[in-house]
Amino acid sequence: MTSRVAAIILAAGGSTRYRAAGGAFPTKLVAPLDGAPLVARVADAALASQAGLVIVVTGYARASVDAALEGRPLMSVHNEDYAGGLSTSLRCGLAALPADVKAAVVLLADMPRVSPPLIDALIACAAQHPDADAIVPIIDGERGNPVVLNRSLFAAAATLTGDEGARRLLRHPAVAVVELSVTDGAVRLDIDDPVALAAAGRSASRSSDRRRPSEE
Repeated sequence: MTSRVAAIILAAGGSTRYRAAGGAFPTKLVAPLDGAPLVARVADAALASQAGLVIVVTGYARASVDAALEGRPLMSVHNEDYAGGLSTSLRCGLAALPADVKAAVVLLADMPRVSPPLIDALIACAAQHPDADAIVPIIDGERGNPVVLNRSLFAAAATLTGDEGARRLLRHPAVAVVELSVTDGAVRLDIDDPVALAAAGRSASRSSDRRRPSEE
């Protein structure tokens, strides 16, 4: 594990679209995919990566999210201002980082297919580009998540407002961003509603069927 790189999982959102569409759980983040809650899948990926510390920022349905993560060696930080948007959770997570953390991998808790190798690839890219302010995965010409923010951006990220997170900051011409080309579609797959959740489950099932040897 790399003690100077942390992982921050943003898990405070209100799941508005999921609940409006009749979702069966208090928040989409505790809805199961392949037998595990979405937020737990993201947390487990972060814990299995080279990140030396994992912080989960909770907000809406805090008790349900904490229960889904029970027993895992991570730090839970509550964002009382979660209704103010994604930026408030990012600020909360960054504020919780120890002083020796030089960079943070920022993950969204509704992106359950992000894997430890993908996180590690981003961390390795950050190590190879120490002068970069951020590392961003890119697939088919489009940026995705998670992203790595170096400490050089922490102060600027703390001034963000609204529901956009660091995206606007990473578009600023003065910010040095390295784009890491990837082939893993997980960097663009997020779960917004029950339909998307069901589709993700079906996709995983088809992939499993393709890998399973035929029985004769």
